[in-house]
Amino acid sequence: MNDPILFAPAMETPEADEAKTTAEMVATLMRISATTYKDGHHALRSVHAKSHAILKGTLTVLSNLPAVLAQGLFAQAGTYPVILRLSSTPGDILKDAVSTPRGLAIKVIGVAGERLPGSEGAVTQDFILINGPAFAAPDAKSFLSTLKLLAGTTDKAPGLKSALATALRGAERIVEAFGGESGTLKSLGGHPATHPLGETFFTQVPVLYGKYIAKISIAPQSPDLKSLKGQHVNITHSPNALREVVVDYFRSHSAVWDVRVQLCRDLEKMPLENSATVWSEELSPFIPVAQLTVAEQPAWSDARSVIVDDQTSFSPWHGIAAHRPLGSIMRVRKAAYEASSQFRADHNGHSIVEPVNSDAVT
Repeated sequence: MNDPILFAPAMETPEADEAKTTAEMVATLMRISATTYKDGHHALRSVHAKSHAILKGTLTVLSNLPAVLAQGLFAQAGTYPVILRLSSTPGDILKDAVSTPRGLAIKVIGVAGERLPGSEGAVTQDFILINGPAFAAPDAKSFLSTLKLLAGTTDKAPGLKSALATALRGAERIVEAFGGESGTLKSLGGHPATHPLGETFFTQVPVLYGKYIAKISIAPQSPDLKSLKGQHVNITHSPNALREVVVDYFRSHSAVWDVRVQLCRDLEKMPLENSATVWSEELSPFIPVAQLTVAEQPAWSDARSVIVDDQTSFSPWHGIAAHRPLGSIMRVRKAAYEASSQFRADHNGHSIVEPVNSDAVT
């Protein structure tokens, strides 16, 4: 393998009209939020509105990591409390029969270090992950085009969406039978009806990893989690079928995930600005640097939802400078996440607070 590449600021190349793209992105997301608020009189996230689980656990950084992996949060062995939120991508609350990609947001608490702009004074490090190795669009402008189309479907014909999702899942099964995969089919509701705890999650887009560039992944490590990979879930029998299977799991099981890092070793084949490129694991495998552990617990409740869905935000820009987000997708995310968080605070009457411990999640 090539040596990991040292980051240099010149490696980021903002588009000439990126500020315009950012403004349009914020406006599109606010249109989604305004639509769902008009319908339900409760402000939701513009994307990933529906939570399937809200969990508390610990992140333990492995000891004796080599210097190239002992970077940022992972620079030395230690254990941190974490809050996790498992979700699906749409900005409206849909029945789980509309099966879309799953997201995992992780908030690590008690992290020291120079802070990113907008997160000064906090002690948290957030990681935003999706169950796919690359982003659905290569850059911010392409993503904006897709988001505008999805925004136009918000709160439209939920029954039709469920019926369409059934057809899309069938189409996705055919694509996968021939060794392929369609991000478009999955994003529109055709994600396979599988158990969310069997998934492997990825940041999809790169972040700083101390002096280097990396993508981060969370993969099932404990046998009970591994057994859930690809396990079918009947997502049509209940509007909250995914939440129910996760809650059922954590009634009697704990879970352990590996936190893994994939270092950039070739900027042409592992580009920083093209977020739709899958980084080859042959060029650079994912290497464990920590473990994420969640004990048996009530995995979702109304009380937890108020704390985490209404009063907490997750953003790749909540964190330390050693893990600064990179690339155009990440740059436009900063203003977009801030606007969505402020919308929820303004309309729900709850302040959005960065936690100093995990005690609020009971």
